[in-house]
Amino acid sequence: MPAMLLRRLPVFAILSLAVLFAATSLPAQAQVTAFMQSVAEAAAKDRAIAEFYRANKYKPIWTERGGKSKHRREAFLRAIADAPAHGLPAARYDAETLETNLRRVRSERDLGRIEVEMSRLFLLYARDIQTGILKPGSVDAAIVREVPYRDRTSILSAFSKSSPKAFIKRLAPQSPEYARLMKEKIRFEKLVQRGGWGEKVNAKKLEPGDSGRAVVQLRNRLIAKGYLKRMSTTVYDNKIQQAVAQFQRDHGLRTDGIAGAGTLAHLNTSAARRLSQILVAMERERWTNMPRGDRHIWVNITDYSSQIVDNGKVTFETRSVVGHRDEDRQTPEFSDVMEHMVINPTWNVPRSIATKEYLPLLQKNPNAVGHLNLFDTRGRLVQRGAVDFTQFNERNFPFDMKQPPSRGNALGLVKFMFPNRHNIYLHDTPHKSLFGRETRAFSHGCVRLNDPFDFAYALLAKQESDPKGFFQSRLSTGRETQVDLKKDVPVHLVYRTAFTKAKGRVQFRSDVYGRDAKVWKALERAGVSLLPVQG
Repeated sequence: MPAMLLRRLPVFAILSLAVLFAATSLPAQAQVTAFMQSVAEAAAKDRAIAEFYRANKYKPIWTERGGKSKHRREAFLRAIADAPAHGLPAARYDAETLETNLRRVRSERDLGRIEVEMSRLFLLYARDIQTGILKPGSVDAAIVREVPYRDRTSILSAFSKSSPKAFIKRLAPQSPEYARLMKEKIRFEKLVQRGGWGEKVNAKKLEPGDSGRAVVQLRNRLIAKGYLKRMSTTVYDNKIQQAVAQFQRDHGLRTDGIAGAGTLAHLNTSAARRLSQILVAMERERWTNMPRGDRHIWVNITDYSSQIVDNGKVTFETRSVVGHRDEDRQTPEFSDVMEHMVINPTWNVPRSIATKEYLPLLQKNPNAVGHLNLFDTRGRLVQRGAVDFTQFNERNFPFDMKQPPSRGNALGLVKFMFPNRHNIYLHDTPHKSLFGRETRAFSHGCVRLNDPFDFAYALLAKQESDPKGFFQSRLSTGRETQVDLKKDVPVHLVYRTAFTKAKGRVQFRSDVYGRDAKVWKALERAGVSLLPVQG
């Protein structure tokens, strides 16, 4: 907790409203009326605050003589002082100006303005700690997440009727992930204060059997990070290889125990950079501070993984391929609800792919991409030989392109649908070799699954006694078949380059689309910093 704010706390804690009321000679009834009028005027530009005070008959919740106001002030101002623990900038809530204004109160009208200002600052803090200080879409257009903002009037009303300290404590996300990220934040702040992990590894590649200064740097870096016990070897031996492999697992890298370019890049990443990733992850956790569903699907784009989570535990996980780094092919971030799966799906080629990728091929050779069928606006099959494709462009191309069900279908043999305006879904793929890659950003935006059948069985297990038999019987027909989920399953497409596990070390991933770098810059502009903790 910043020492400067702590020194201010007693000013509020022992604030005597009796002294403030004594500063004016107005009769008691006039004082109340002046206060009410001042509150109404000060709140007029904020609908939520104005609505609260109208319903509350303009009674004060911060500036009355009684102990309840004092307790609210104390709880709120301590929360402001503790804001940096959540990765929030205390200066954003302007306690210094608030203190100055309180000292300058000379009338009931002054007091009314202070009353409304404290409510405004409280609501700003409440929204920040509940749902983040940034608007995701303004940071990156592909972050299309709808943040679950709470009604501001309801927050004020509930706060006025609750234990202040307990209410404020419940504002922050209550998820285990958020609590673990807070602990990691504290740990990394101390680590940054101590200078990080020491000397970087100066090499392009190191492997078992190597020796010399770079191996010593690698050894020392692994010891500092907690992957090795103290040792004096100068040779890349089996213990170092095992430590490198564990480090690779914690960073989503190929676990071959060889310190190649990717592994060394992660090893040499500074503690300050990792701390910024944790702060970004905390902000992202606030963006998703909502019920996620007892059963839900969690797709972490940067981890190239898709999970089914039941009552907080991962019950199924599979490798995934996500959208390419190109701006128009990146997988967006949002939440929706999975309603059904389609077995033996037809691929309806998105217009952007049809016109940008396939039309140029058809213009050179009308028989190109022969695995796709063309249909006119009335749904009739088009014979290619009768079409001059050179007369069309991206704007006037009049055909729909479709690929019928088959093992070679671009969607594979099953797709999982959560209808959304982004046309994103999860699906199988015939291109299985991509799942063996360390970096798996290759799709046009949809998420491909390495184990789509097992994924389907896991979903169907909640509604079918023989999920595998049920699925295979529909698959064997070769016909497109929609299977509805009896209970919709929430789907969350997220982007976490730092995340924790209930047991084990914090996990870090590469910023594949550069989004976290943008989020961090926006947080810095809002006043968040990597300054060492005080005290």
